[in-house]
Amino acid sequence: MIIEILILVISFIILLSIGVPVAWSIGISCLAALLVSVDSLATFTTVAQRMATGLDSFSLLAIPFFILAGQIMNQGGIAKRLISFAKALIGSLPGGLIYVNVIASMLFGAISGSAVAAASAIGGILGPHMERENYSKEFGAAINVTSSTTGLIIPPSNVLIVYSLASGGVSIASLFLAGYIPGILMGLALMLMGTVWIRKKKYPAGERSTLKLISSTFLVALPSLLLLVIVIGGIVLGVFTATEASGIAVLYTLILATIYKEINLKKLYNIFLSSIGTTAIVLLLIATSMSMSWVMSFENIPQTVSELLLGLSENKYVILLIINLLLLFVGTFMDITPAVLIFTPIFLPVVENLGVDPVHFGMIMVMNLCVGLCTPPVGSVLFIGVGVAKTSIQKVIKPLLPLYVVMFIVLLMITFIPGISLWLPKLFE
Repeated sequence: MIIEILILVISFIILLSIGVPVAWSIGISCLAALLVSVDSLATFTTVAQRMATGLDSFSLLAIPFFILAGQIMNQGGIAKRLISFAKALIGSLPGGLIYVNVIASMLFGAISGSAVAAASAIGGILGPHMERENYSKEFGAAINVTSSTTGLIIPPSNVLIVYSLASGGVSIASLFLAGYIPGILMGLALMLMGTVWIRKKKYPAGERSTLKLISSTFLVALPSLLLLVIVIGGIVLGVFTATEASGIAVLYTLILATIYKEINLKKLYNIFLSSIGTTAIVLLLIATSMSMSWVMSFENIPQTVSELLLGLSENKYVILLIINLLLLFVGTFMDITPAVLIFTPIFLPVVENLGVDPVHFGMIMVMNLCVGLCTPPVGSVLFIGVGVAKTSIQKVIKPLLPLYVVMFIVLLMITFIPGISLWLPKLFE
């Protein structure tokens, strides 16, 4: 068993280090580990079978639909309407565009369920405005990158759907409800750090918005904001499932983009093409990750890790701190979807034995891995944010450091204060 585990881990690290895509690295390392103890025909058959059965879930249909809805929002003028509303609301404050960036990312990320879409859309629209008003390009990119991850915590969120699958069926409605307070808390913490930076730079106040402007931008943004109410309200009230809600989200955003006259047939073709490509990548990651989860289970890795962790300590808070540190490390080199699928079956049984609610642990896991999306060398949101801002990772790292500290503090609060995550789900029980 030890040889198989070593081969699995070492081959995976080597493949990643030489630039092999994550999905292929996972699949090849699974094959390599099984070939040691199982004949070749059975190995290839088993891995292929586990990849196929890993995708055989009705809940996973929500992912391509939410991806498509996010793409329509990105191209359909929804992002700029949300930015206009946020700017009218708080743009008059000193350094107000920093706050606008965070709030717009929270709103757009929550509606689209994609950190990459939020970083691209909000950064692309706000970036030139911030440059014209002499904001630091690097700090603007850093705020954009970190605030974009709030959309993976505030529902609807594809990652929370993946966690529900990996955990063996934790309620998606409960996970969605649990994400609101942690996501808002993260956004507020980033705004607080933005305030420190704004005072240090002594930015003047912007032009004060009139009540008429705030009202008009709110009315324009209201149809977009209603999507959250329709999707989450329908799921929580039991009107439809998360998968059905994703289909409704696509239909609603398509109608909205048509009313806004932002999408034509050519744009729609490109939106479908982009959504298909993104969906294919995500589902391949899910398929190979499910096969790796099975290989780990076959090799008794979850039980081994559980015994090891519980051997170190039986204190719940010590174990949670260790798991946090491990997940933060994992997030620096692995994308969020495969990390959730691979490590949930390993760590969830450990924390459940210690009395941790699986919904609470879902928030801990996703929040941890969101930090990884903002860190080199694999952080996808970091690369998007830097690319949109037309700067370099080396220049953005310095302003990112205090934001990492803030994210870590919020992570510790969510870890050690379960009520932050569980209050809303318990309220709707």
